[in-house]
Amino acid sequence: MSDEAPVGTEKIEGIVVGADGSQQSKCALRWAEREAVRRGSVLNIVSAYTIPVFAASSMDAGYSTLDDDLIRGGAEDIVRQARAELEGSEATIRTYIESGDPSGVLLDLSADAELVVVGTRGRGGFVGRLLGSVSSALPAHAKCPTVVVPLSMAKEQEQAQEDAPERQTIVVGVDGSERARSAVLAAADAAQARNLKLRVVCAVSPVSAALAWMPATVDQEAVLEDVRYQMDVGERWIKSHYPNVEVETDVISGPPVEVLIRESEHAVLTVTGSRGRGGFAGMLLGSTSQGVLHHSKGPVMVVPDSDDPRLADRKNFDTNAE
Repeated sequence: MSDEAPVGTEKIEGIVVGADGSQQSKCALRWAEREAVRRGSVLNIVSAYTIPVFAASSMDAGYSTLDDDLIRGGAEDIVRQARAELEGSEATIRTYIESGDPSGVLLDLSADAELVVVGTRGRGGFVGRLLGSVSSALPAHAKCPTVVVPLSMAKEQEQAQEDAPERQTIVVGVDGSERARSAVLAAADAAQARNLKLRVVCAVSPVSAALAWMPATVDQEAVLEDVRYQMDVGERWIKSHYPNVEVETDVISGPPVEVLIRESEHAVLTVTGSRGRGGFAGMLLGSTSQGVLHHSKGPVMVVPDSDDPRLADRKNFDTNAE
């Protein structure tokens, strides 16, 4: 099904996907459509365009108007092509065209959306814009989770990747921070919706390499013991809310970026928090998110802070908490 409405006339809820006509955005479009069907959500295809500086600054108002009409016409072609790509979809599809910076437009829409989806390293169909810059800027500031879909998710590979036995997991990276716990809840939602295993991973860089500024008395094994304990606490907590989800935890030695990129090779979806700051010394999950976004072997979901009430009861599973 499909209908059309101008931006600004209603609150846009459901899943929002950015479209710019590039192959990368087409991969994002197909992923978003599958997710919309899975969730029973409305799929909102949004194309944003800007007027080139030379036209906007022209003293000839008639020329600027003509230029705006031409560029808007290009945006209309893009959303028409996007709808054609999804012909026969079971999702309810709406299309929107907005004049403005793509990052700003999608950021505004994230306030009401349940999910925003974009391609990575996309080349914009409009003068002077790179969707890649959107996929870099949006996850750090969006009000809802953002999924960045790599070009490797080509149409003929999508279903095969999701059905492959080695990809029957949702991976989430944790570092002990509140943001990471929000990411775990989002990852558990995804695992439950797909009936997949949830794999919770904490990457620990060697103390000698990551914490050269700390005293030599820091005990690497003590750090690992604390991490393992917190992972056990987290597993009990998440199982209390998702009893039907199989949960696997793992503490892996190595830089977080490298660990999560490697994990993404075997995951349907890789999930991280945004700007997360580790509760364990020396681990900054948020600082790895850009590296994971640009080198992941599959879709990456970046989850912002949340006020989910379930976060408050995690302390009930920590016997060491004061």
